Amino acid sequence: MTLDVYHWTEYRYAEAVPLSQHLLHMQPREFANQRVLSSHFEFTPQPTTINSRRDNFGNHVTEFFIGESHVGLHIKCISKVETTLPKVPAAAQTPAWEQVADELLDSLEADPRTFIYPSAYAPHLDILRDWARESFPAGRPVLEGVLDLTARIFREFIFDNLATSVATPLSEVFETRRGVCQDFAHLQISCLRSLGLAARYVSGYLRTQPPPGRRRVFGADASHAWVSVYCPGHGWIDIDPTNNRLITEEYATIGWGRDYGDVSLIRGILGGGGSHSLYFSVNVEVAA
Repeated sequence: MTLDVYHWTEYRYAEAVPLSQHLLHMQPREFANQRVLSSHFEFTPQPTTINSRRDNFGNHVTEFFIGESHVGLHIKCISKVETTLPKVPAAAQTPAWEQVADELLDSLEADPRTFIYPSAYAPHLDILRDWARESFPAGRPVLEGVLDLTARIFREFIFDNLATSVATPLSEVFETRRGVCQDFAHLQISCLRSLGLAARYVSGYLRTQPPPGRRRVFGADASHAWVSVYCPGHGWIDIDPTNNRLITEEYATIGWGRDYGDVSLIRGILGGGGSHSLYFSVNVEVAA
């Protein structure tokens, strides 16, 4: 499947900003199930300098500096990617989760071992470990346990985009049972890592469908986040706890890391500006 991805971001500042510097994770990356056909940025105002590089996880990073006074910032990232349906083993045929945890602990490979440790947004919490164990009785195939945990998150937690912010602790998300895709990804990652399994945070986009009887509205999509879990012999398997399913070719991946902090879409430093307002629009469509 070929997807056209359009991501528009606008900042409006209460006061003029004499200079600013930003870091972006918006351009999709290539891997076995995704090929990037094209990707480019459009900026207003035009940056004074722009640099592109790869981070420690191989994701695209764009850094830019604006050295002139501005009262707003517009960023467009327009990409075209070709995706294929990932191959996923039968859950019952994957190794027992304890065996996977033992192999990861003994492994000398940085990847996937990097992703068994707690991180800022996905800490180890005893309450989450105990809750996760309900999905992982002794000897259960690892993917069966992951799928069961995913279904429990989907059943027990309510999607509520007003309930949390980036700063909301994971313990609060668990207590209130409300949050957004970012929260549910961190929740599942923390649960899996607490059992010694390797899980990474994936940032990207999902092609959504309008409600029955409604036409598709351009720009009504949003960025998305999901989880990738490591299974020896099969590699990384991506699963979406927000929608209780394995990912399909309708997902476009930007990149992955330990948690949101490694692949946040945009971060920056401003010299002034006062308060600001943020607007964004995302559209993901099958290419014509």
